[in-house]
Amino acid sequence: MLALSFPEPGISALAWIAFVPLFLAAAGASPAAGFRLGFTAGCAAYAGILYWLNIVMTTYGKLPAAASAALYLALAGYLALYPGVVIWLARRCESKRIGLLISFPLFWVAGELIRSYLLTGFPWANLGYSQYRTLPLIQISDLTGVYGVSFLVAFANVVFYRIWVSMRHRERYPATALLLLLLLIAATMGYGVIALSRPEKGPLQQVLMVQGNIRQEHKWDPAFQASTVATYERLTRKGVESPGTLVVWPESALPFFLQSEPAYAARVKALAADLKSYLLTGSPAYDKEGGELRYLNSAFLISPGGAVTGRSDKLHLVPFGEYVPLSSLLPFVNKLVQGIGDFSPGKAAVPLDTANGKIGVLVCFEGIFPEVSRAYVRSGATMLVNITNDAWFGRSSAPYQHLSMTVFRAVENRVPLVRAANTGISSVIDGKGHIRGMTQIFEEATLSAQVRMGTGGTFYSRYGDIFALLCLAASIALGAESFKKKTFRVKRHL
Repeated sequence: MLALSFPEPGISALAWIAFVPLFLAAAGASPAAGFRLGFTAGCAAYAGILYWLNIVMTTYGKLPAAASAALYLALAGYLALYPGVVIWLARRCESKRIGLLISFPLFWVAGELIRSYLLTGFPWANLGYSQYRTLPLIQISDLTGVYGVSFLVAFANVVFYRIWVSMRHRERYPATALLLLLLLIAATMGYGVIALSRPEKGPLQQVLMVQGNIRQEHKWDPAFQASTVATYERLTRKGVESPGTLVVWPESALPFFLQSEPAYAARVKALAADLKSYLLTGSPAYDKEGGELRYLNSAFLISPGGAVTGRSDKLHLVPFGEYVPLSSLLPFVNKLVQGIGDFSPGKAAVPLDTANGKIGVLVCFEGIFPEVSRAYVRSGATMLVNITNDAWFGRSSAPYQHLSMTVFRAVENRVPLVRAANTGISSVIDGKGHIRGMTQIFEEATLSAQVRMGTGGTFYSRYGDIFALLCLAASIALGAESFKKKTFRVKRHL
């Protein structure tokens, strides 16, 4: 049920009851048995959510099917450790008469926060992301981030579990817990309705996302460089309707170094000048440091005058996709994604200046990391631009899962987010989380829209993951309490 609550098919209602069977199975179990049950459930969930990794590793990473399956199951197993530990700790707390209603939501959010940073972080499919289309519910993200939504859904799972048990075993109906859940939902939805009714105040900006649909096997082949540039030129000239448009090309739309390809650079600059529009394009870059070259996954901004006015470098790289962690210890491990050599991370979140404000560029899966978007907004960005190449996901659920998470980046910071993807999904998301337009995958397309630049300054933009950190602190306190004295097995939850 948890896997099915995420796109695709995205049956978000399932997330509200997905843990009930797990709670039923773990009721009365020892903490060790609770861990095994949580781990088993986690393996099922994450194996279902991340099945598309096999497409990446076999089709584009050229790994044998057996090696791909082993790595895929290893990652699912790693992620399954989190629900395993959560149920283990929850069972220990129940032995201290600290009920699931208190422990589970706190432990779950703490686990999501840890997962977002540990081992470079992989916050894919946090529980709250399943609700990305329920706009009144997710508006609290400008206070709590996605973690507030995760907490509410986790809390609801415990309440529905207790209702089920009370009916099956004729125990006392959890009226207080249900009332508390209804109050939380009412407060959250009420806040959301008010937030959605507030007028947006920023200046308008015309944007054009260009989706070239360049095949992954052609992308880095020098024989296709001219046709790739010609495709983006053709689509851009057809799509720009007025001067002053912000044209966005995807990640690595130019699969060569713009810095050292004068002929192609001149063509791209001339295009921006002819259309009198800003052009943001993905391209690898390099810097020289101490006699050595550092390669970067970057975006260049070209002004309506035809000059490169800024560059934004990717800060959070994909391990084994853009670099190999501990490469000196793992010389036999190669990157899975074709391209140039190992990338280095950018040094700072540097927004790029346009006539209507600054834009913060999120390259590829940087869109799933709230702290990266927040860093750009705190540095003055009033629009977020996500450029990505989701071609290596194939025709799978991954592009839809990727899109769903970027909705929260817009709501958290109250800035629009526009997204240009090589093979889709390109989209426009306003500062309230409305998806104002989206393309189909694996089609040549352009998407034009007017967006209103944000004003930033949300509680979340200023203070970050305060809510999740409080959940983590409370979880540490609960965990410490559960280890104070010898635990005893209980037959029923509280």
